[in-house]
Parts: sequence; structure tokens; C-alpha cells
Amino acid sequence: MSQAIDAKPPTTAPVTTDPSAGLAFGGIASAVASRRWLAGGMLLVLDLACFYVVHRTLVALNFNEFLAGAFVPLFVVPAVVTVSALLVIGGYDARNPLRGVAYLSEHILAVVAAAVLSALVVYTVTSFGQFIRPSRFVLAGTFAGFVPLSLLGRALLMPRLEAHRARKTFLVLGAGQAARMFYETYQTKPNSQRLVFLDPLERRVGELVAGKGSPMIEGGTLARLRALGREHDGVIVAEGAADLPAELRDNLVRIHFEKVPVYTLETFFETHWRMVPVSALNPFWPLQMGFQFTRDYPYLHVKRGFDLAFAAGALAVLSPVLLLVAAAVLIGSGRPVIFRQRRVGTGGRPFTALKFRTMRQGSEHGAPTTAERDPRITRLGRFLRRTRLDELPQLWNVLKGEMSLIGPRAESAECVAEYEALIPSYHLRHLVKPGITGWAQVNYPYGANYADAIEKLRYDLYYIRHHSLRLDAMIVLKTVQVMVSARGR
Repeated sequence: MSQAIDAKPPTTAPVTTDPSAGLAFGGIASAVASRRWLAGGMLLVLDLACFYVVHRTLVALNFNEFLAGAFVPLFVVPAVVTVSALLVIGGYDARNPLRGVAYLSEHILAVVAAAVLSALVVYTVTSFGQFIRPSRFVLAGTFAGFVPLSLLGRALLMPRLEAHRARKTFLVLGAGQAARMFYETYQTKPNSQRLVFLDPLERRVGELVAGKGSPMIEGGTLARLRALGREHDGVIVAEGAADLPAELRDNLVRIHFEKVPVYTLETFFETHWRMVPVSALNPFWPLQMGFQFTRDYPYLHVKRGFDLAFAAGALAVLSPVLLLVAAAVLIGSGRPVIFRQRRVGTGGRPFTALKFRTMRQGSEHGAPTTAERDPRITRLGRFLRRTRLDELPQLWNVLKGEMSLIGPRAESAECVAEYEALIPSYHLRHLVKPGITGWAQVNYPYGANYADAIEKLRYDLYYIRHHSLRLDAMIVLKTVQVMVSARGR
């Protein structure tokens, strides 16, 4: 189920520090890293300091005599609201990945929400006082200046915290196919903690979990669990609950509340990698608590309104680009300029998707998927695919309600029929509208075979379960990154 790789056993590499950085910053960070709450406190103090520095700088530049009496509404209220918003998204939890595009989108959204709420509070309260006149320049500028400074602070601190976490260990309870799948996936991710595999049933002790080069399976599960300490970052259960002894199950629950987090495969995949392990699903997976795609979910209506507004506006604004691309396709490879393909949408209903043609005429009669460096793709087509410009005509599909701006990729009817016959949970990706871009599209390259379909399905199912304004904003940022860097295919 997972991609075969030449895996090396995860070992703990020695952590080295730059001497000059250690004097200025690293020594403090290394000491702080031993206490997650202290690391969070350090980030909190850093954010308040950044907020204050930006605020006082803008006040000094404003030359407004009335600002002297506005310290509380212009600094205290926005600072408290901003810190609270970052607390909600886990911006002070050292266990979270506080770097990268994923966190960047959450951080920006939280600060924007804090800015709006602060403005409402400040101007509602101060409207009753004739001597306090808050400055819009200072208020807006403080939030604008705070964002890059607070992100810079996390970028400087997190490498030290991550180096500390690299010295920790995950205990994995399991010795079967699920444990092997987890190990192979773990090797492809940026995790640094050491893995120790334990066989709770004592059947494969001494064997290798995934063949040559992988860790050896150990025994003594209960004794290892009782000896858990600060060097452990969590326990991962890679066996079904029914297969574990009752005493072990009870101990795992107690450990989760008293010592370290205990993850099932599903919760670990979702928490650490923002994906869903397909092999861990059961037929009633969509009926679990926490799903956001139910028909009464208000965000669906908001999202549809945004789809309509954005698609209509984009078609109007980008009409010169659309005409230019159409002319280039016509001159380069002739008619037809638009490629039409029957694809599967919400609920398995087919529709006709529109794209600028990127392949030579007659290529649609070949394989239904394209491989890297596919000879059927024209030179212009490669550029259009890398920048995602070939998908602009799908804005018309969005206006018609057949697609959304964000969602799982709409696959051809032939591919869907093949994958649904091979992958029991593949049909679940049709519970939401397909999108021009999506969580799988920005996290995994274009899929051309069964293994790729499995990998992309992991991301699609995560989106189906968690799709929200925050996740959609994250996808938008990563899509822009893909387009600017021309990493599409």
C-alpha cells in the first residue's frame, strides 16, 4: 500500500550547534527546549516584544498628540486578542510544526482575525471618549509589522526545538503489515525521532520490521511502557484494538492521560502528516464524529458564494490572459484550443471538464494518464501545466457548480472505474466537489499509477474530513507557491 523505498533505520544523529549562534541564541533555546511549556512561554514573550516594538515605532512616526492616551486600546487590547488567537491555533505549542506553508497560513489567518476583532473592540469603546483618537495607521501597521517579526522568531527558535526532539523516541506497538506500512511512510517524512518497534504479542521478536536496513522488533512491551520517561515523544499503536491484551489496552489509556500521547495510526497520520492511512479505514469511516462535509455545515454555503464571486471576477480580470493562452495554443498546435474530458464529480455524477489543450492532437486516444516527460505533451503544454494555467477554463465549471476552486482532483471516468475496483475506499473522495486545486494536488505530484493514486487518496481523505476556511487558505498559499515555482506537472 505504500511506496517501496530504500529505507535506512532512523537513528539519532548527533546534534551540532554553530558556536557563534550558540552564544547569541542557541544556548538559551537548548535549555528552553527541555520544557515545552517554557518554550511556549518564550514564544509568547517574543510575540509581545515584537508587538510592542512595532507599536512604539509607529507611534513615534505618527506624531499624534492624542496617541499618548491610547496605549490600552492601541496596544493592550490588540496584543491580548492576537496572543489569544495564536494560542487557539497552537502557535505556542512546541510540539507543532511552527514553520512552513502549513503553519504560515494558519498564523496569517489568526492575525487577520485578531486585527478585525481588535478594530471592532477599539473603535466601539473609544467612540464614547472625545479625548482618545486611535490611529488607523498605528493599529493596521502594528498588525502588518507583527506578522513577519513573529514568524522570524519562530524560524530562529524552531530548529533548536526540533534538534531537541530528534533525541526523543516513538514506541510503535505492532509487528505486522500495518507496522511495516507505517515505517515505510515514516521514512519519507521529515520526522527526526527514533522509532522502537515492540511486538505486543511476542511473535516476531528479533525480526526486522520491514526487511533489510529496518529496525529490529523488540519484546517486553508492558515493561517498556511502564518505563516511559521524558526521552519518549509518544506511543503509536499499529495493531487493532481487538488484537491487544486487555491489560495492555488499559495501560495505553492511562499512559495517554498521565504520561505521553498515545496515537492510533489514523490519529498519528492526521496530526503529524495531515493525511489519512487508507488501510486503516472501515466502511463507516465517514460516519465518525468530526467530519465537516455534512449537508448542514455552514461553511459549504460560504465556500459556494466565494467560488461564484472569485470565478466570475477571475474570468473577467484574466480574460486577456485567457485570450493570449488560447492564441498561443492555436498557433502552436492548432485546433481544438480547449480540451474537453468526461470526469467524475460529486456523488459520482459525470460532467465535462474544460482545460487548455496541452497535448498533441489525437493524444486523448492513448493512455488516460500522463507520465513525467510524456512525449505527447507539447513544449507550450509543459509550461501551462507547470504554472497551472491550463486549468483556467475550469473556472467555467466552477460557475456552473460542477466544481469548486478547492477540492480533490476530478479524475476521468476510466481512471475512477479502475481505481474503485482496486481501492475499496476510493469512492469516498466523491463526497465533496472536485476542485481546480486541492490538498493532494499541492502535496503530491500528478499521479500516473496505482501507488500514486493511494498516496493522493490519503491527502484527499484528510481534506474531506477537515476541510475548513483554515485548510482552504493553506491550500491557496501552497498553490501560489507551486505556480510561482512552476512545480506543477
